Amino acid sequence: MAVPPTIQMSNASVPLVHEVEILDEAGRKKTTFIPGERPLTIYLDKREVVTLMTLGSAPEALVLGYLRNQRLVESAYDIESIQVDWETDSAAVKTLRSTVNIDELTSKRVVTTGCGQGTMFGGLIEEMAQIRLSEGPMLTQEAVVALVDEIRKHDSIYKKSGSVHACAVFERDGNHGVRLLHFIEDVGRHNAVDSISGLLWLDNKVGRDLIFFTTGRLTSEMVIKGAQMGIPFLLTRSGVTLMGLELARTTNLTLLSRCSGKHFEIYNAPERVQLSSVS
Repeated sequence: MAVPPTIQMSNASVPLVHEVEILDEAGRKKTTFIPGERPLTIYLDKREVVTLMTLGSAPEALVLGYLRNQRLVESAYDIESIQVDWETDSAAVKTLRSTVNIDELTSKRVVTTGCGQGTMFGGLIEEMAQIRLSEGPMLTQEAVVALVDEIRKHDSIYKKSGSVHACAVFERDGNHGVRLLHFIEDVGRHNAVDSISGLLWLDNKVGRDLIFFTTGRLTSEMVIKGAQMGIPFLLTRSGVTLMGLELARTTNLTLLSRCSGKHFEIYNAPERVQLSSVS
């Protein structure tokens, strides 16, 4: 395995939830918590690329994953530093080299169905025809149930304040087990999946033996990013869109929807899921 990339990065932390005073239906005052939301403008070699609205839970990973999934950098090894400054709501990315034609990529922009409206640059949908995930590996029904239970028990911002999406990535641990690698919450699922993608790039993790879970629906954008990472399993407690399903069929990606308790529905590539007596 190659040595993980060494990137100089800030560790810019901000409060993720805020206490506010509200009135209930009877006019009674009470306090509750709501998640933060703040702009983060990405500058790539001093060039402004995009402004993301984010919770700010893992801003450096979000920036790295965004650049990866939009193909604005070819490799994590091409990046020298990522510095996030919340006083200016900016992320400055410095590369060691750049071979990407940013003008060409950003000339075509698709606004996605991501919460807060995500964006995809270039012809990513057309390029999915070039990706075909290999057959295997297998995921047992017991592992699916264990994964869903792990998400249910995980301490989260959603339990305290709501209004956020979560994404998580697991690796298979033996025949029937799974191990949580990363769990990220953000105001939009596209930000959460980009943050996971950035963390996997830093870990130098390949996607083949990983399982991806999201609380949001599996749209074309989510399937594209899963296929880009080479992850064969996408799971959600929500639903699947038609284009998401069509792209999963194109890329041979296994989709599991409506994952709750011991229940799930397989929308594509069911041969990777080993069913058992669990019901």
